[in-house]
Amino acid sequence: MNKEQTDLYGSLKKIFGFNQFKGLQEDVVNSVLENKNTFVIMPTGGGKSLCYQLPALMKEGTAIVVSPLIALMKNQVDAIRGISEQHGIAHVLNSSLNKSEVTQVKSDIEEGITKLLYVAPESLIKEEYVDFLRKQKISFVAIDEAHCISEWGHDFRPEYRNLRNIIKQIDNVPIIGLTATATEKVQEDILKTLGMTDANVFKASFNRANLFYEVRPKTKDVEKDIIRFIKQRIGKSGIIYCLSRKKVEEIAQVLQVNGINAVPYHAGLDAKTRVKHQDMFLMEDCDVVVATIAFGMGIDKPDVRYVIHHDIPKSLESYYQETGRAGRDGGEGYCLTFYSYKDIEKLEKFMANKPVAEQEVGHALLQEVVGYAETSMNRRKYLLHYFGEEFDEVNGEGADMDDNMRNPKKKHEAKDEVVTLLSVIKDTNEMYKPKEIVNTIIGKENALLNSHKTNEQPYFGIGKAKDNHYWMALIRQVLVVDLIKKEIEQYGVLKITPEGEEFLKNPTSFMMTENHVYETSDDGTIITNEKSAGGGVDDKLVTMLKDLRKTVGKRLGVPPFAVFQDPSLDDMALKYPITLDELAKVHGVGEGKAKKYGKDFVALIAKYVEENDVMRPDDLIVKSTGVNSGLKLYIIQNTDRKLPLEDIARSKGLEMPELIKEMEAIVFSGTKLNIDYAVDDLLDEDQQEEIHEYFMEAETDKIQDALDEFDGDYDDEELRLMRIKFTSEIAN
Repeated sequence: MNKEQTDLYGSLKKIFGFNQFKGLQEDVVNSVLENKNTFVIMPTGGGKSLCYQLPALMKEGTAIVVSPLIALMKNQVDAIRGISEQHGIAHVLNSSLNKSEVTQVKSDIEEGITKLLYVAPESLIKEEYVDFLRKQKISFVAIDEAHCISEWGHDFRPEYRNLRNIIKQIDNVPIIGLTATATEKVQEDILKTLGMTDANVFKASFNRANLFYEVRPKTKDVEKDIIRFIKQRIGKSGIIYCLSRKKVEEIAQVLQVNGINAVPYHAGLDAKTRVKHQDMFLMEDCDVVVATIAFGMGIDKPDVRYVIHHDIPKSLESYYQETGRAGRDGGEGYCLTFYSYKDIEKLEKFMANKPVAEQEVGHALLQEVVGYAETSMNRRKYLLHYFGEEFDEVNGEGADMDDNMRNPKKKHEAKDEVVTLLSVIKDTNEMYKPKEIVNTIIGKENALLNSHKTNEQPYFGIGKAKDNHYWMALIRQVLVVDLIKKEIEQYGVLKITPEGEEFLKNPTSFMMTENHVYETSDDGTIITNEKSAGGGVDDKLVTMLKDLRKTVGKRLGVPPFAVFQDPSLDDMALKYPITLDELAKVHGVGEGKAKKYGKDFVALIAKYVEENDVMRPDDLIVKSTGVNSGLKLYIIQNTDRKLPLEDIARSKGLEMPELIKEMEAIVFSGTKLNIDYAVDDLLDEDQQEEIHEYFMEAETDKIQDALDEFDGDYDDEELRLMRIKFTSEIAN
C-alpha cells in the first residue's frame, strides 16, 4: 500500500474529523487518488462533496471544481476554509469577484496555497482564465451536478456540453463527474460527452429509507391543507416548492397571514434578499421557505422535516432531488405532493414552443411523473425502478413508508390482460410507445396506427371492454416487474424482455393494484375514489343537506344547485358551520348566500352536531391575503361598467377561462354579477331561453352534462357564461 493510501484514514480524521467513510466514499477517493477517470452517482445527502474534497486536499496542485450554482460554491468554500488555517485553501472564481479579488485568487494558486478552485462553467470558458490555468499544476477536474451535461437531465445547461474541450486545453488531467440523479440514458450521455467511457463508475443506492412519500389530490383547498399540515409541525423546518414565482409569493403571503414564519425564494428576488432568506432558513429564523426549484441545490440543512410540492415537478429526477432535501440527518422526512392532471397539461403547454426533439424528451419525462403520482403500488419501488434499482417491497428498508403501503388499494387478478398486452406489443413488432399500444388495444384509430394498417388487424380493439386508464396503469405495473422495458435509444418504445417472453409461454398469476382515479369536476375540485386526506367528509350529513337543499329549492322555485353547489355541501359536512358567519366562510358560499339560504342549513347542522357529539374542527378558517378580494372588486365594478370581458381579462393578465372561473366564484358565493351585455353579444334571445330552461329543469349544473345535452350546439364558454347569468338571476 502506498503512502497516500496509508495516509487516507489519517487525513479523513485530521481534516474532516471522521473515523469512518460513508458508503462508497473510500472506493471513490482511492480511484481519484490513483488518477483514474471516475463517475459517481450518489443520492443527495450521500456525501458526494467529500469524494473530491479529500483527494484535492491530499494531492499536489489545485483541483478545479465546476459547479452550476454560486450559492453552492460559497457554502463549500466557507466549509473548507473552516477546517484549515489557510484562508486561500479554497476559492471561488466567478462573475461576483472584482479585479483585486481575482488577482488574490491567482496569486494563491501560483503559490500552491489553493487546493480547491470552484468555477462556474461560464467562467471556465473565458480565455484569460484558460490561459492562466494552463500554466498551473492542476490535480484533477471535478464536475458537480454532472446531469447538467445531458439533455436528458432535468437541468440541462448547454455551456456544460463543451467542458471536455476546455479541460483538454488546460491539461490532460483525470475527471471526476458527480450527480445525484441519473437514469441509464443520462449516465451514457455524461460519459460520452466527457470522453470518459473508461471511467470507474460508482453507483450508490438511491433508497432514502427514512423518507415518507404521500401524494394527495390537489383541490381548491390546497392552501388550507398545507396550513393544517404545517400547524401540526410547528417549529419544524420545511420547504414548499411551486413552479412559478407568482405562486411562491402568493403561498408565502398566505402562510404569513396565518401565523406561519415563512419566506419566499425565487430567481426574481434580488441577490441580497435571496441570501438573507436562505440564511434565515439555515439559522432557523424562519420555519418555511416557499421556493421555485432555484432553492436548495447544495443547501446543507440536515434537519428539514418536510418537503411539500404544491405543483408537481417536470421530472422524477427533480422530484427525487427536491424531496431528498428532507431528513438528511436520517431523522423524520415527510414528502407531501399535491397532484392534479391539470398541472401536467399546463407543463405540456409550456413545452409547445420548444424544438420537437426537446418536446419528445419533455413529454416522456412528464409521463413518468404521472405514472408515479397515479400509481397505487409501492411508491419507493416505482421511484427506485426509475433509477435502475430493484427494491423488495416486503423486506426492503423503508418498505411501508408511503401512503399506498399504509392504505393498500384493492388488487385483482389480471393474468389474461397481461397476456393481451404482451401479445399486442409483439404483434405490432415492438415499435409503439405506450399511448399507441393502448390505442391499439381499445381500438382508437389515429394517423400513425392507420399508416401501419394496425387498425385492420384482428387484435385491434381486443381490450375495449376496459378504458385507456386501465391499460396505462397495467403497462406501468408490468414495466416495474420487468416483463417489458422502455427502449432507451428510441425513448419510450416498449419492448418485451426475456421474462416477458417466458410469461407469454407460461402465464402465471398477476395481481394488479387498482389505480387512484383523479378526475376533476367543473369547478376544479378533484373527485377522487378515496377520502380526502385531510379528514373525511361526513356522508350521512351530506345526504341530509341534499334533502334540505331539494326542499328549499322547491319552496323557492329554483333548481337545488342554485341554492348551494355540491362542493359547498361537502365542505359543510367537513367543517360543521353552526352560525351564518361560519357558513359564509364555507367554500363557494359567501355572505350573500349565507344570509339568503343559510338559516335552515346551520339549524340542521347545529342539531346534527349536538345529537352525534361531533367534534368541530376549529382550525379550518384560513385567513385570505386580500389579493383575491381586490380582483373580485375589480371584476364587479367593470362588469357594472359593461367593459368587454376580454379587456377585463387582459388588464389583469388573465386568460378568458381564468376570468370566467373568477366570475363563477363570485356568483357561486352569492354576489350578483350583471353580464347580460356580454351574453347578448354571444347568444340571441331564443338561444338564451333554451339554455335558461335547461338549467331550470336540470338535476345538476355540471357543464359537461350541458355540453352532452346540447351536443355541440353551444361551446364551453357560452354555457359557462350563461350559467353565471342564470345563477346571478335565479340563485342570488
